[in-house]
Amino acid sequence: MQSSSKIRIPTQTMDFLLFDEFSNHCLANTVEPLRAANTLSRRALYAWRFLTLDGAPVHSSSGLQVSPHDRLDRGRGSMLVVMPSYGFRTYEGWRTLRALTAAAKRYPTLAGLDTGSWLLARAGLLDGHRATIHWEELTSFAEAFPQVHTVRERFVIDGPRITCSGAMAAFDLVLHLVGRDHGQLLALEVAQLFMTRDSARSHGTPAAVGQRSVNKAVMLMQDNLERPLTIAEIARRAGCTQKTLEARMLAELDASPQAVYRRLRLNLARKLVTETDQPVSEIAGRCGYENASAMTRAFRAEFGQPPRSLRNGGQTAAVQTR
Repeated sequence: MQSSSKIRIPTQTMDFLLFDEFSNHCLANTVEPLRAANTLSRRALYAWRFLTLDGAPVHSSSGLQVSPHDRLDRGRGSMLVVMPSYGFRTYEGWRTLRALTAAAKRYPTLAGLDTGSWLLARAGLLDGHRATIHWEELTSFAEAFPQVHTVRERFVIDGPRITCSGAMAAFDLVLHLVGRDHGQLLALEVAQLFMTRDSARSHGTPAAVGQRSVNKAVMLMQDNLERPLTIAEIARRAGCTQKTLEARMLAELDASPQAVYRRLRLNLARKLVTETDQPVSEIAGRCGYENASAMTRAFRAEFGQPPRSLRNGGQTAAVQTR
């Protein structure tokens, strides 16, 4: 597996257009996985800002005040994420629609989260596209916008348009985007950081048999980092043959079981190197390596530098806002 530290990846810039009564649950489920992807990769994969129509502060449905970085007419980036929630119909006026239409010329991708799909559709920006919305509004949305192909899915990516049904689905959407753009292993690591061990799913559908066996295998790996199991034993406990597990893991995570296991062990090593003062020899043992030299070679191949260089500040965490 090629180390991500050897590849220069451009930062994807995202602007979030917030309205009064927005859902901070939805916002957190979108931004926090992006922040985690930056932290885990130690690269500025994503940068974001918060915008409002006029640059004035807004309050979430639970009273959280957000002071924006700027107003919408001065925003530009890779993606504009439109995020109203409650009371979204009060924002259907010409001022909002004109601002969204103008913004569509500055952002290659437009995303509507929760009820943001409604505003995009009202501005004519979803015409001819497949789209979804919070399922409580799905019937009304389909009736109001016959020119949009409305579907009952957790999220939909249709070319330069992305729509998402709500806060929990927003987390699935971000995992999908991280996996698509930066590899399923990173998406898996983000999911594990938030205590969900399922691999990223394209539309949040129930896991198929193959996916369940991959998830089970990853759980077994995570639970046996200090004393690694053989891949054959992991496959047996996951309920399949080693050959089947290898094929399923390659399809789900685009990596072999050996590569996934190595990545999990080295991620633990990196965490211990950066967060503790334990000797490298002790860290090696805790991560299933016979000696410090073996771990150091694997660590350098994965992260582009040896453990001691990282501990001494050789690489810093990625910036998260722009």
